[in-house]
Order: sequence, then C-alpha cells, then structure tokens
Amino acid sequence: MALRRAVLQIIKKHGVASSVAVRHRSTNTERNILKSIYSDIPMTNETLCDYLWENLDRWPDKTATVCGLTGRGYTFAQTHRMSVSFAASLRSKLKLKDGDTVAVILPNVPEYPCVVVGILQAGCVVSPMNPLYTTEELKHQLKLIDCKAVVTSKLTHANVVESLKENNMNIPVILIDNEGLPEGTIKFAEFAEDLTVDIDCLKSVKRTADDVACIPFSSGTSGFPKGVELTHKSLVAANKSIALPEIVVVLETTATQQSAFTAVIPFFHIFGFCIQMINQLALGCKLVTLPYFKPDIYVKTIATYKTDALFIVPPIAVFLGKHPMVTSEHLSHVRAIIAGAAPLAKEDAEAVVSKNKNIIFRQGYGLTETCGSISVADNKDSNYASVGFVFSNSEVKIADVNTKKALGPGEEGEIWFRGPSLMKGYYKNEKATKEDITQDGWYKTGDIGKYDKKNYLYVTDRMKELIKVKGYQVAPAELETLIRLHPKIADCAVLGVPDQISGEVPKAFIVPFPGQEVKAEEVMEFVNGKVTSFKKIKHAQIVNEIPKTAAGKVLKRVLKEKYV
Repeated sequence: MALRRAVLQIIKKHGVASSVAVRHRSTNTERNILKSIYSDIPMTNETLCDYLWENLDRWPDKTATVCGLTGRGYTFAQTHRMSVSFAASLRSKLKLKDGDTVAVILPNVPEYPCVVVGILQAGCVVSPMNPLYTTEELKHQLKLIDCKAVVTSKLTHANVVESLKENNMNIPVILIDNEGLPEGTIKFAEFAEDLTVDIDCLKSVKRTADDVACIPFSSGTSGFPKGVELTHKSLVAANKSIALPEIVVVLETTATQQSAFTAVIPFFHIFGFCIQMINQLALGCKLVTLPYFKPDIYVKTIATYKTDALFIVPPIAVFLGKHPMVTSEHLSHVRAIIAGAAPLAKEDAEAVVSKNKNIIFRQGYGLTETCGSISVADNKDSNYASVGFVFSNSEVKIADVNTKKALGPGEEGEIWFRGPSLMKGYYKNEKATKEDITQDGWYKTGDIGKYDKKNYLYVTDRMKELIKVKGYQVAPAELETLIRLHPKIADCAVLGVPDQISGEVPKAFIVPFPGQEVKAEEVMEFVNGKVTSFKKIKHAQIVNEIPKTAAGKVLKRVLKEKYV
C-alpha cells in the first residue's frame, strides 16, 4: 500500500509518471543491478518538437546553425519558421499523412535540423541515412521503411534515383540545393520558405509521445542493417537526461553568451542525431556544421568559432591529442569534450587534455537502440577509462554469459540496459526484437563490460561481431553475403582487425572453390565497389578452410588466434 501511495503521489505531482521506471522499482528484486547516481527525471508526454521548441522565446535571434565552410546559417526563429512551412508543404502539397516515413539523406548542413523537425511537425517519421551509401545499400533501407518521400542533395541524387528505380518506387525527391536541380526534383526552399502555405493543415496532425519519431539504422549480427524504432518519448527522455546540470556539456545560453559546438559527427548517426543535434539545439547552442572531417578544416573551425564543447569519436580524439598540427592554441577555448561511438584508451584522452589542462574530458556510452544514451560521467569527472554512470531512470545489469544472472562489481559479463530511452523495437522485425529484448524489458547490448564499487561502468569487449570503423558499425554478415556472390568463392568469414587510424577495419578470409584460382585483391575489388568507404574490406587472405562448430557456426575467435 505504501508503494502504491508513493506512485500515486508521483503521478499527481508530475502529471504522468514513467511507467517503465515505476514498474522496474516495483518488480525488481534481483541483486547487483547497477542504478543511476543521477536524480530521476519526471517523464512527460511531450513530443520531440515540443521539447525542442520549449525555450524558443529565450533565444530567437541567436544563431541555431551555421556552415563551417561557407558561413551560411539560420537563427532559431528562422529555423522554426522554415520547419513549420516545410511541414505544411509536406502535408498540403505532397499529401503526406501521420506516420508516413520520409528519408533524410544529407551530410551535415545548416538545413538538416529544419528538415528533421519539419518532417516531425508534419506528423511523419524521419529516417536518417548515410549520404555516402551506394545504390545497393540505399535500396534496402528505402524499401524496408516504405519511404514516401526523400530529402537529399545533388551529392546523393543519382544513387537515390537509381535505388528508387530498382525498387519500383515513384516518390517525391526534395533537394536542398538552390541551383542546377535535376528535372523532376523539388527545391527545398520552395517548401521551407513558402510564406503563403496554409499552416492550418498542421492542426490535423495527431501524434503522441508514444508514436515512433525516428527510424535510424543499426548494423546487426546477421544480414543488412535493421531499422530501429525510436519514439518521441524515448528521444525526449534521452535528451532530458543529458541536460541535467551535473551532466550538461554546454553553458546556458543567455542574452550575452552562447556556446558554440563544432558538429562533425554525422547527423544520420545516433550520436550525431540525438546527442549532438537535437540536444544542443534544445539548449540554445550554436551548431557549426561540417559536412565531412578534414583535419585542417576541423581545427581551423574550432579556433575560428571559439568552440567551447566538442563531441568526438576515438579517431578524432587520437588526432587532437597526438597530431602536431593541433596546438594548445587551437583548443584554448574548449571547455568540455565527450567521446563516444567506440571505446577510447585512457592514454588517448590524457593526450588531448595535455594540450589544455582545463578541458573536462569524458567518455559516454550508448547504442542506436538506446537513443545513444546509456551512461556518461558527470561534468567534474576525470576517470578517463570509464564510460561513466548510468543515466537517470535507467539500470544496467552485467549478465553472466551462460547463466544470465546479474554479476557483482569487478566481474565481466554482457551489458544489459533497461530504461526510458530504449527503442520500441526493430522495424518490421519482431524476431530480432524478441531476441534482443527480454520479457522484463532488458536490452542485451552485445557488449562486454563491468562496473566497480563506485558505480563506474566500463566497456571492455564485444560479444556481437560488429566491427567498429571510426565509430561506425560494420556487420561482418553483410560483407560475407556480398563475398559469397563471387562465382569463385566457396566460403568466407569477415572479422575486425586492429588499425591505428580507424580502430578496426574489416579483413576477409576466403576459401575458393576447388580448382579455382582467385586473388585477394580481386575479391576486395568485387565487394568494395558495392559498399560505402568505411565498410570497405582493407585486408583479405586466402585460407584452406573456415573453422566452424559442429552446428556450422564460424569460430571467429579461432580464426583470429590463427591468422591475426
């Protein structure tokens, strides 16, 4: 009865309590569950758009986005107005409806937030995709989500058109470019800058916090990447957790102060989409967008815009810390850095801090399936080896690989996560959802880790066979599928091997058919023409056989011990 009264008081005080968090507390009797040290956050029923524009009146004339290459940019008021016009145009001119999915295939450009928020305000679902993907890669994703429109640029237009053609999909293609648009495309500005469009049509939009807002893609252990269903509620929960005073990266925006943030992590990546783009805009931060990482441009942009906060991936951390091009002067304005997407060595973090002792350097941990947020250290921490503490309202269990029982401090097992930022499931893939999420709500990350007596979480290895190339996930099974299309190949296996620059890169082990001669370079060329740059096989080796279990499962650990 006492617990029930406490729950009712929470509901009465905050309007809507987190049913997930309440259920976990009321049913959890298992020992050794790692809980958050951060205060709980009341869960609300606002949409992502509501959350993003909540404080618009505090900084309407501040710069929201600006291109680090050209200086082209928009204020928060302009971004809001354009997103509303874009949303109304999607509803009235393209006749899009609630729940329709729109693909966004763009590099980091100032218009990206306007595109995303406009799609959401139109009641649609946004699906961010890699603009460097090949026709073959885009074809799968566009078909899976039953795409109703595409927003892209001339950079990717040819691949998009070919993908749609091969899928027999006749849908609108919107380009953000202002000049030289191919025939049959729609100019983004004609939608976003149309002040005559009737915005009353947006009154018919009926979306709730429990509806899916975004479908990014996550590489699985088998086949092609899977669509991940992230709801408005899960994305808002993740962003509110990151914005806690003891965690937040940027300084509060005021009439006289605004943090600048160099945004080079791609917005199609969950780290770039949720934690870099949505979160920083919601806090009134200036996003300096870079469409690609080029060392001299990146360093110059940080210095020019006096960037005081950075989100980076391990290869960028290594570059900042160890490259002679980067001096203490370049980092003089930087106060805070968070590294994510893949584990970073303690020594690499220390190398960055050595160039500016005032930098607060932290590692964070999350996956696409958790809106990019599982844990992060507080903003006074200096434990560079850890990925910090579990976020508010959330829990982590270190599960014994065999028994699935929760392990205690110092013991390594698979990291399981449970909390409000967890995905709804894999899009149109109930089987994969049931495999990865337990009946009592635990998501099995596939990463190996541990925690210590101070509640710090550590990621030490991976159970899943995903290869992390510069922070991007590469599924060996996808590359293996392509290799087997080669007429001379009988069997193959792909695994990640260490690389000083990329962290890991794919290496293929190839068994030719009897009597067939094939060169490693031939197979690499055959596959690499079908995939984007970070998925390319960097090494290949001809072997006599692929070691397997009696059930036919590839023994990749044996393969690694024997050849790597």
